Amino acid sequence: MTTITAPHQSSIRDEFIDAFRRHAAGVAVVTADAGDGPVGLTATSVSSVSADPPLLVFSLSGRSSSAPAIRRASTLVVHLLGADQLQLAQLFATSGVDRFADRSRWSRLSSGEPYLPAARTWLRGHVLERIPAGDATVVLVQALEFGGAGGEASGALVYHDRTWHRLDDRSTVETRS
Repeated sequence: MTTITAPHQSSIRDEFIDAFRRHAAGVAVVTADAGDGPVGLTATSVSSVSADPPLLVFSLSGRSSSAPAIRRASTLVVHLLGADQLQLAQLFATSGVDRFADRSRWSRLSSGEPYLPAARTWLRGHVLERIPAGDATVVLVQALEFGGAGGEASGALVYHDRTWHRLDDRSTVETRS
């Protein structure tokens, strides 16, 4: 068995971070209420897993102030954001602010979860599994309900190399047949 020395391990960590910083990712906001009031965070790790049943997964950083409450929640809402919702993404990515201070930005679903009505698409889901993974937790969710404001006009909101981007018809790369 080969043992990796600390300097090499640090180098691999830095290379890993750089590689994924250059990998574009869609932007979502995850909200929940485990009984202590609403919490939420911006996530770029949301991914679909299965259509039957409808499953999604996201990574929850252990450094997030919202992580403990989201880990305790049995249900949550994942909001897939359009480029016109950059302010929501920035708000939920900012540390030390009351993300729910402006009551006009959020409401509660009839089932009780906090949600953002302006989101292009939202998915209410039941947490099936929480898997410890390094300094994070991988959360597996089964979608139970869908809604949202709709609209594709603004394009998708994407995060790439520490910068927000808009994907729309002008960003299409032509392929050769």
